[in-house]
Amino acid sequence: MDYIINLLNEPLILVFIILFIGSWFGSLKISGISLGTSGVLLIAMVFGHFGFQVSPIVQSLGLSLFIVAVGLQAGPRFFRMMRSNGLVFGIIALLIVTVSIGTTVIVSKLLDLSPGLSVGLMTGALTSTPGLAAALQATNDPLASVGYGIAYPFGVLALVLFVQLLPRIGKYDLQKDLDEANNPIKTEESPEFMTVEVTNPDFDKKTLEELAFNKKSIVISRVIRNQHTMIAVSDTVILLGDELVAVGVKPELDAFCEYAGKQVDTHLDNPDNIQLRKVTVDSDNIAGKSLKKLCLRHDYGTTVTRIEREGLELNQNPNMPLMRGDVLTMVSSESRLDEVEQLFSKKKLAVTNIDIFSISITLLIGILVGMIPIPIPGLGVISLGTAGGPLFVALIIGHFGKLGPIHVRYYGRSNQVVQELGLVLFLAGAGTTAGQGLLDVVQAEGLKLVLGGTIITVIPILIGYLIANKLFKLSIVHSLGALCGGMTSTPALGSLNQLIDSEDPAVAYAAAYPFALIFIAIAAQLVVYIM
Repeated sequence: MDYIINLLNEPLILVFIILFIGSWFGSLKISGISLGTSGVLLIAMVFGHFGFQVSPIVQSLGLSLFIVAVGLQAGPRFFRMMRSNGLVFGIIALLIVTVSIGTTVIVSKLLDLSPGLSVGLMTGALTSTPGLAAALQATNDPLASVGYGIAYPFGVLALVLFVQLLPRIGKYDLQKDLDEANNPIKTEESPEFMTVEVTNPDFDKKTLEELAFNKKSIVISRVIRNQHTMIAVSDTVILLGDELVAVGVKPELDAFCEYAGKQVDTHLDNPDNIQLRKVTVDSDNIAGKSLKKLCLRHDYGTTVTRIEREGLELNQNPNMPLMRGDVLTMVSSESRLDEVEQLFSKKKLAVTNIDIFSISITLLIGILVGMIPIPIPGLGVISLGTAGGPLFVALIIGHFGKLGPIHVRYYGRSNQVVQELGLVLFLAGAGTTAGQGLLDVVQAEGLKLVLGGTIITVIPILIGYLIANKLFKLSIVHSLGALCGGMTSTPALGSLNQLIDSEDPAVAYAAAYPFALIFIAIAAQLVVYIM
């Protein structure tokens, strides 16, 4: 036994044992539900209870890596979104924190809790370490840390379970809901599709290549004739009564519809011979060439309907050069799509493009920015910390895609590797910290602390989700992403990312998180003032 304890006192062995057991535990499913990466947190709390402690450096490194990956992923869309109606996420974050303040004050009065314990419970429920720092500064009371340690596990697990259980209990199709609901991330330049029935005689018996509109950015992906769907290629002959599935920006689609005929209901049930596939530009031989030069329709019988660059859907321009990392949505037969995908691929083994030099610079600058003191009149000084600083810097660098000559935008599996590695390291450290002395505090202070922490956690979760989904009419994915950001919960975002293959959760999280970070730090001091 002494030998095992000595092994566990070795920092690296402790970390990897927690990761091993935690990942196994998180993969276990009960009625189809698993804890995922939060299993690492629970196992780490057990180790923490028995006195083992993962180095704070490991925890900070993990948090910084995860946040940087989120920032680089969300950056390309974040600032474009903020120029439109994306500020809704900031408003949601403000409302979540406001609800947390009100709930904390009421619970504190009902349960007769001290200001230090109360503000600690609030920052723990919101899983905000910067908020705890602000609370300690405002109260100068170590009980704030006790309250934080009590509420933090509930804050993490409650939101993780809420994120996983809500879609399952409601039997929601997240992707369908995302496509149909109000999308503040979507810009006016994002392409849409429309089905138009041809009534203009000028279209009759002409090929797509011969039609004047084909020189614009409108793309015809399919032709439906007598309920039979065909792939639209350059030499496809159009007849009166055909239904054309067109993709483009709304103003041009409306103009095309008025010119060609009338809009009809869209039915995109693909027959067996027509498939839709997303293909990533990875080959150096393809990068820099335009769709017009590649002649995909003429040579491969394949139509490109959408181009996604840096997380943003672009209005298609035949003369626009493609870039490595662009994601093209293509329509054709399976064999032709296989051929084109091979053309666009570099190597089957080339699955990551992580550059240690560039990510180290991003982390270094982010951590330095996080250390800068920010004075707030009447409320003291706060800092962005090891979470806010790297996120802020990564959002900016991710937006521009490079740092001088160094490219720092990762895509596909690369970003996922950085995210998952950072998340589990962070959870290992946070779990052992929260687990130390947790039972002793509960026994000394009574179950009212657990009750108070649970209430302060659950009420903002429920009201925050209702505000996002019902008041602002956001999709379930955007609502949950904003909720994760508003409560600064990185584990919950990790769980949400596992439910849907989309960047939208990360974008919503990254949009709400900076606001929540500042609001929570201010709220921690505000609660002390109110009480």
